[in-house]
Amino acid sequence: MDKARMGRILRDLFIIFVGSTIVAFAVKYIFDPAGLVTGGVSGLAIVVRYLSSKLLPYTIPLWLTNVVLNVPIFVFAWVTDGFKSIIRTGAGFVIMTVELYIFPDYSLIPDNLLLTSVYGGICFGIGTGLLLRARATTGGTDMLGNTLKKYFRHIPVGTLIEVLDGSVVVLGALVFNIEHTLYAIISVYVMARVIDRVVDRGKKAKIALIISQKPDEISSEILTRLDRGVTSLAGKGVYSGHNRTVLVCVCSSRDIPDVKDIIKRYDKKAFFVVGNVSEAMGEGFVENWT
Repeated sequence: MDKARMGRILRDLFIIFVGSTIVAFAVKYIFDPAGLVTGGVSGLAIVVRYLSSKLLPYTIPLWLTNVVLNVPIFVFAWVTDGFKSIIRTGAGFVIMTVELYIFPDYSLIPDNLLLTSVYGGICFGIGTGLLLRARATTGGTDMLGNTLKKYFRHIPVGTLIEVLDGSVVVLGALVFNIEHTLYAIISVYVMARVIDRVVDRGKKAKIALIISQKPDEISSEILTRLDRGVTSLAGKGVYSGHNRTVLVCVCSSRDIPDVKDIIKRYDKKAFFVVGNVSEAMGEGFVENWT
């Protein structure tokens, strides 16, 4: 194994450790004390812990439920998809379970459920986003949904995961109350937005299309002043029949005002279109492909 590959593996393991720790923190110190069930095995663990404290002479800890529910899911995924498919997620699962066990019982939540749901969603979203960047999860419904996809090919994997998580949220509504469930839904929304930001960090960009009488001057200054690449395409106006050069430039949002200034300086009659790019890979953006 070369040093570069070893470095990537160690980096991913570190990211998995940090992400799993943040998720464990959110579950143990935010969601569980507040009774917020946001879905997944961690949500089921919160429900089981609460019910056992009311119905049994002892309380079933979060880590134990996490193990009992996740082990058959991992075995199912192993048999269906192979051992390699569960290595990274297995690392996240082990780290989170150990931390749920060793973290001391302590409540950090305020009395305000709105603040709890928002900041819980932020913490859980950051942790999950880091895990996804390292191509891992902590197991649970994400892994189960991906595995069930093999048997329900006509159903999108996202729909399967939503059904599984939605069932847990409904169970949480029955065990706690509708108010807690509504706040849990706020957490889920915040969580989703944060995950998107963490996973897509550094990948989003803007694309500028420029049709001008002075393409050489504009492209030259964009290259030298902004250090951004420009591609020249041959175009033809359908109405006028005139041949035109179309400049294509992928850049960051902060570059757009400078691009506008450059275009205005050379051609105030230029046609300029700006669009959003959901993911930009390559030099100047995310240089290391994973």
